[in-house]
Amino acid sequence: MSKASHFVFNGLYIVAWLIFIGLSMEAGGLLVNFFFSLFKPEFIPHLYQKLDLTPLYKESRGAFFGIYGFLLSIAMLKACLFYNVIRLMHKMDVSNPFSAFVSKQISSLSYFVLSIGLLGYLGRELAGKLTPNGYATEHLSPFWIDSQAFVLMGAILYVIATIFRKGVELQNENDLTV
Repeated sequence: MSKASHFVFNGLYIVAWLIFIGLSMEAGGLLVNFFFSLFKPEFIPHLYQKLDLTPLYKESRGAFFGIYGFLLSIAMLKACLFYNVIRLMHKMDVSNPFSAFVSKQISSLSYFVLSIGLLGYLGRELAGKLTPNGYATEHLSPFWIDSQAFVLMGAILYVIATIFRKGVELQNENDLTV
């Protein structure tokens, strides 16, 4: 690998770490918000993103837990996704990328991304169904606005994982014949 490519790869590795740290902080902040919403709702204006769903909690506990379940699941899956990206980048041999580990990691990344997209879509639909009933859910749209992009990205990653799986098979077959 050339020096420029190695520099870019290391830069992307650092960016992946920064994104992972940011997503982990977001997931942790949402988890703290969730517990404060249950036990000390008066502190919510001082917390991360000031996500106040206490009116929803007072009106419908099921809707509250459903919405927060989607929010927390999406946030945690995004953090896990980037943790797996970091693992992939750390263990991948760039000079020989077609390995069983890389194929398996890309496949798991596609499942994470697809899950994030589907949960985002379901969360958006649940919030949309709550709005006509008088629940204020407009401020939640930033949490699942990109669900369609995640579904598309998951499908693309699945295709890439299939190509890598076939590449590993061909490389193993080639190694056996030589």
